[in-house]
Amino acid sequence: MSTANINPEILIWARERLGFSVSEFARTLQKPEDRLTQWETGQRALTFKQAITFAHRAHIPFGYLFLEAPPMEELPIPDLRTLDGQGVSRPSAELFDLIKLMLQRQDWYKDYLKQQFAEPNQIVNSFSNRHDVSEIVSDMREKLQVAIHPVRGDWENYYRELVAKIESIGILVMRQADLGHFTRPLQVSEFRGFAIADEYAPMIFINHADAPGARLFTLIHELCHIWIGQSGISNGDPQTHRNEEILCNAVAAEFLVPEAEFIQLWQADLDNWRENLPVLESHFHVSKWALARRALTCHFISHQDYVSYINDEKEAYKNRERSGNGGPNYYRTKKAQISQNFSRAVVSQALNGQVLLREAGQLLGMKPSNISKFAKELQI
Repeated sequence: MSTANINPEILIWARERLGFSVSEFARTLQKPEDRLTQWETGQRALTFKQAITFAHRAHIPFGYLFLEAPPMEELPIPDLRTLDGQGVSRPSAELFDLIKLMLQRQDWYKDYLKQQFAEPNQIVNSFSNRHDVSEIVSDMREKLQVAIHPVRGDWENYYRELVAKIESIGILVMRQADLGHFTRPLQVSEFRGFAIADEYAPMIFINHADAPGARLFTLIHELCHIWIGQSGISNGDPQTHRNEEILCNAVAAEFLVPEAEFIQLWQADLDNWRENLPVLESHFHVSKWALARRALTCHFISHQDYVSYINDEKEAYKNRERSGNGGPNYYRTKKAQISQNFSRAVVSQALNGQVLLREAGQLLGMKPSNISKFAKELQI
């Protein structure tokens, strides 16, 4: 049986790219641990069939296995994340692959818009990090046609409304919790969202592995990145020292919870500061998470108070997820994950024969045979 001539360093790189130990990846390959060790040390060669399986399980192109040396992967958009004031190193394979997919979608949609003779989006880079927070927030509210804060409904309705409003002004909003399968989850500890400030097809991505209450803040944070024309990956660190992240955090806080009104309503004499949150939630109609963030920026609570509260919220969210009774069907989930503008464009072009079903399926992350059913969900 013929074997593949593969540099063992490529095999090690592919495994470590996923963040797996030898034993973990051996289980993924359904092979004994010593077999993987033999491959990685060059003591034993893979057959071509084994190499195909290896590439599939490592989520890399098959051709990568035959490179002379491991490729140098760099994030294609600025990394604005910080952890304790320092940059975050070694992005995961999921983050690399996710951004690659989003850029592929963006490139397709940009070409589509140009074919429709669309003009560049005037919102992108209309402000800069030299503008005041109040100026940016005021312009956002005007462009989105939203009031200072809702007067009815809950924050989840507000989140959905804001996503729809953002889409209506030509900004793509993508949201998902994994890379198409639960075995490739997106880690909140790695990033909360990112923005790609393209002049034709600006895009926001929200990590839906995050607790629901946190997504609202991330949405507006990333929207600010579009406003100032700054692409980048964010983790929402309140102690960041990056100017653009400080600005976007401040804009998100002011947009969701106006400082002057918040200060007036905050009760500092309560036994426990958390007792403020239900009352404020019913007033501002935003998540308690966003309110705790605002309390931090107003110096009503310490950073430790904030971290402790967020950790409790994360644990509560995990418990709810574990006890959940299923969710929406496949097509409804896809509709919620992928930008409505993008989905409708791809599906319409596929049904009209302007795009191959195979290509449309790849862009949407579904089997080509499912596109007609997805069109019904989109009411096309």
